[in-house]
Amino acid sequence: MAATTDEQAALGYEQARDELIEVVRRLEAGGTTLEESLALWERGEELAKVCRRWLEGARARLDAALAAPGDRAETADMADED
Repeated sequence: MAATTDEQAALGYEQARDELIEVVRRLEAGGTTLEESLALWERGEELAKVCRRWLEGARARLDAALAAPGDRAETADMADED
């Protein structure tokens, strides 16, 4: 059930999140063997990492956009007006 690095790279945020929700649902429902539960847990960990990477990338893009040179000049101009 382990995904390869290529599979992880191909997963979009929403796809990984939706699959993670399904993994959690199955774990919470119970009724699986120990081996199946461990495999689901490992898959959930992989999916959580994919989601985390997407969110960290989004945060970095937002931070970069907020730190753009034009934005800093406009912010400084607004501070001078106060």
